Amino acid sequence: MVDPGRRAVVAAALSLAAAGLAPCSAASASPSGPRPPAELLGSEIRRLPTSRRVVALTFNAAWDESGIDSVLGELRRRKLSATFFPTGEFARAHPAAVRAMGASHGLGNHSHSHPYFDDLSTAEREQEVRRADAAIRAASGTEPLPFFRFPYSATSEESVADVNDLGYAAIEFTTDTNGYLGAAGGMSVAKAVERAVDALTPGAIIQMHVGSTGDGVVIDAQALPRIIDAALDEGYEVIDLRGLLVP
Repeated sequence: MVDPGRRAVVAAALSLAAAGLAPCSAASASPSGPRPPAELLGSEIRRLPTSRRVVALTFNAAWDESGIDSVLGELRRRKLSATFFPTGEFARAHPAAVRAMGASHGLGNHSHSHPYFDDLSTAEREQEVRRADAAIRAASGTEPLPFFRFPYSATSEESVADVNDLGYAAIEFTTDTNGYLGAAGGMSVAKAVERAVDALTPGAIIQMHVGSTGDGVVIDAQALPRIIDAALDEGYEVIDLRGLLVP
């Protein structure tokens, strides 16, 4: 029997090849196993290198899991894949949520404790990445992706080089919907959708969050159906970042 995870990666690779994003040469610093192609290393990635009308949906998970069921249900209904970036602390606190994410979607690395990486030494950065990797593996029972997303999107040339040396591509985003700010932060579902739609461009990476602001309301989960509809209406294909990996 073909492993479901392997089947998902193969299907994602075929989809990305059709979108003009077929993987090419790999980075020499990458660990064994699937790794990012060389063109995703050397700088933070805020848009995928393609001229095709494709968009990647990504979700950070760093505090509560209020929106998980809704987000996963919508993606399942649409037969679409996304990439989730949990922190190690989130994986330890909510293993069932991370296991549910990893069952059908790729899991990136969002650090262990969500610190500002500019405040850390190279050794401390490595510890943050490796502790998160171990926690995500333990919670999900799957192989995490070699994709790292910086806490607060606070990157520097040095910190990007450090995570690259650990075998990770620094996958940031074209836009954040800002749904995580909640109503108290001036956000609404309509505003979150507008931010995502305004950012649509070939290779766009949309960042959302699965947590609430403490009131149980997850704006990004509510906005997701409308974001997908708008992207499809404008002729965009939703792609799976797992297809970028080099075997």
